[in-house]
Amino acid sequence: MGKGFHSIVAAHGDGMNAHDHTTPSEASLDHNFAQAAAISPIDCPPLPSKRSSYPSTIPAFKFDTRVVPLDDQYDSWRKSFSSMLEFGDRRDTSNGFDGRQTVWDLGNLAFSRIRTNALEFASVPGHTRREALDHWTMTLPLDGAISTLGPAGSFAGGAGIVQIHSLGRWFEGNVTDSDMLMLFVPRDFDPDVAHALSAAEFSSVDTAMGRLLADYFMGLAKRLPGVEAENIPELVGATRAMIRACVMPSPGTIEEAQAPITRVLLEKARSIVNARLFDPSFNAEALRRDLAISRTGLYRMFEPFGGVMHYVQHQRLLDAHAALADPNDKRRIVEIAEQRCFSDGAEFSRAFKREFGYTPTEVRAGRKSGIPRRSASEITSAAPEERLGLLLRKLHG
Repeated sequence: MGKGFHSIVAAHGDGMNAHDHTTPSEASLDHNFAQAAAISPIDCPPLPSKRSSYPSTIPAFKFDTRVVPLDDQYDSWRKSFSSMLEFGDRRDTSNGFDGRQTVWDLGNLAFSRIRTNALEFASVPGHTRREALDHWTMTLPLDGAISTLGPAGSFAGGAGIVQIHSLGRWFEGNVTDSDMLMLFVPRDFDPDVAHALSAAEFSSVDTAMGRLLADYFMGLAKRLPGVEAENIPELVGATRAMIRACVMPSPGTIEEAQAPITRVLLEKARSIVNARLFDPSFNAEALRRDLAISRTGLYRMFEPFGGVMHYVQHQRLLDAHAALADPNDKRRIVEIAEQRCFSDGAEFSRAFKREFGYTPTEVRAGRKSGIPRRSASEITSAAPEERLGLLLRKLHG
């Protein structure tokens, strides 16, 4: 771990449990951050003053529903999050909806500061979006509470406790009027981080190390507006090290399939599946032999994913989605389907629509201009309520 990371950790000292002193629910977002800073100050190391090709500060994108007409505020907030979540219907929109977000583009990661009124949320199978997001989200409520029902049951958490969700899997829940911080981590960010987050997804990291991570998030939110963009690599490295060190399964919430030794097997299984996506002879027994585990162990490992072959099909459909969205891939849809072991186009289309809520044809038609990696200027030029979705899709590369 680099010097910057050690400086951040050392600065916390005995203030690791600072999250125990949280602000009341009626406090403003700015007051929350001021209070967090006063409780747990973080002294960032001096930043070098040198010329670089980076912009002077880290790109940040803001959206505030208060600039939208009252009747449209909730719908605009829903649109802002539509690439990752569905929000429940709101019958009365005449009183408006208070939603504010600032999102920082860290290149390989995205970090957000969010204030929201109470709402219901769910993952997005069936939502007609164009890209299939498969990130993890690490959410720290500064105020308020979040309750989630996920594949392995329900969990909840309030102020000061980091929660982990997986956008690639089913879940639903609700949030009270809340202020929060949210880190978006793509699946291919780092193998060790993937091990940790796979083991802890759909849980609250209510441990001493988890509280240290919460302190780090609060310090990050305080310091980001003044950090120069040339320091993004060091910042991402420090964040990677913090996740590796602090995210551990919480007692009583992680299934046996997510125990430390199984985390390694899950990542190995993921690699095997990805390597054999186009192999029609690949099945659960082949994976079991490659992993050298029992049938019972394999069943337990993949039970939260709906079974081995359900997971394999999900990965094949994600891969097909990427191919269909690639403007340079001129193959017919049926050729893409057959390569991924679907016996015919009709079967593929049905499975694809069940998975994503829209058809392969819609993806192909909507991707004639391709999916370029979005630059900061492209995100800036988009409508404010569209920027979060663009930035999250950018993390896919």
